[in-house]
Amino acid sequence: MAEPGITLVDAAELKELMKKKFMAAGLPEAPAEETAKHLTYADACGIHSHGTVRVAYYAERIAKDGVNLAPNITFEKTGAASGIVHGDNGMGQYVCNKGLDYAIDLAKESGVAAVGVEKTGHSGMLSYYVKRAAENGLVAIAMCQSDSMVVPYGGSENYFGTNPIAFAAPTDLEKPVVFGMATTVQAWGKILDARSKGKAIPDTWAVDQNGDPTTDPNEVAGLLPIAGPKGYGLMMMVDVIAGSLLGLPFGKHVSSMYEDLTQKRNLGQFYILLDPARFTDPAAFKHRVGEMVAELHAIKPASGFKSVRLPGEGSQIRYQKAMEDGIEVATEIYNYLRSDTVHLDMYDGKGAFA
Repeated sequence: MAEPGITLVDAAELKELMKKKFMAAGLPEAPAEETAKHLTYADACGIHSHGTVRVAYYAERIAKDGVNLAPNITFEKTGAASGIVHGDNGMGQYVCNKGLDYAIDLAKESGVAAVGVEKTGHSGMLSYYVKRAAENGLVAIAMCQSDSMVVPYGGSENYFGTNPIAFAAPTDLEKPVVFGMATTVQAWGKILDARSKGKAIPDTWAVDQNGDPTTDPNEVAGLLPIAGPKGYGLMMMVDVIAGSLLGLPFGKHVSSMYEDLTQKRNLGQFYILLDPARFTDPAAFKHRVGEMVAELHAIKPASGFKSVRLPGEGSQIRYQKAMEDGIEVATEIYNYLRSDTVHLDMYDGKGAFA
């Protein structure tokens, strides 16, 4: 049974409701379908920060022309194993999924692919992309930049974004290894999810406008990097590779997600894909990764834990359960999805569902 304020929704119904909302805002069917599919997957994985909580915001940005509704997405091959996807500021999930198609083809052709996606919108849950690459038999790393919302280690003002990193590898088991993380203690979407549910956050996630730790998601002015200077270093690396390397704005110059919804985002995403067959026997590689999974699962759990899981495995477990039992959606958001309202008064200026 769902918690109070939460509704369990069938995955197919949820996807169609979001697709219709995006199309009502003006998005063509193909990008609306891909974006809705992506958000449904995120919510099913329990990553609610990248699911339905984003719909009203996306709908408003679409309606306000902050997304190119008819982008000319092209691939420029710049070397034997490199290329740039020009996204023309189309819907992020749609552009980056098409960009991944180009990267997969190049990796299978060359053995290695280093592909940047330039001028895209917010692309959602990064592990979604590497999982698909692994299902195509490839090892994958992905990263993307985001706008300034993180206090650098030792600083008191925001500079870098949450700048996530994701990794996946195929196995000889039923599922690939898939792992994704923000380089902050939590992603900004987790703050939005807490706001939408009226829940407090841990005081280790973020700071208020005075730079002091806060448990109130409505008072958050900046996020904190994971593991202090280590997370700070990783987010800088992502910003350089997915931003400056593609000729895009960097750090505090990256466009705001929430300030002006009429403006295109010009964001960057980067894929590094490897074909195991170019380095070892692919079947043996998959078996070794599968053995690693089995050995980790066999480790005696520490006190307070039921088992040892792989990084990202919790999301896969939640996904399977959601496919059987239904996906948890805030009832307020579910009612909005079923209504005729597209975006008016549904966005509070800070990315939360009003």
